[in-house]
Amino acid sequence: MVDDNKKVVRGFFEAVSDRRLEDLSRFMAHDVVDHNKIIHGEADEPGAAFEGLRQQLAAFDPLTVRVDELIGEGDRVVARVTQRGVHGGTHPRMPEPTGRSFDVEAIWIFTLAEGRIAEIRAVSDRLGFFLQLGWDWPQV
Repeated sequence: MVDDNKKVVRGFFEAVSDRRLEDLSRFMAHDVVDHNKIIHGEADEPGAAFEGLRQQLAAFDPLTVRVDELIGEGDRVVARVTQRGVHGGTHPRMPEPTGRSFDVEAIWIFTLAEGRIAEIRAVSDRLGFFLQLGWDWPQV
């Protein structure tokens, strides 16, 4: 089970890096809940992750996620990844495109059910991300 879950997570990141949005439903449950917020105010309701990823891919092109390490136990997989991209597109809650690139590490925690990602949590180097892109720190 753990090895199968790791394959799902690796496939998810490959689909994101290859911009294959149509394949995300192979890896994520239709009602997946994504607690990973790149920008304050993103939806946290079941299934919103599909639109969130679409918006992020529109804002960052290219965007690649390299899997550096996968750790699995039971229904959970933890991925240590390196995320790289260029802010060249628009997003409803991001500053105007800067054309600048970023390279940050992140830890993603996935809960899987019935062979698909059911829940996502993540932490990343937000300060480094904002500094590399030249963004102001958000005011909440």
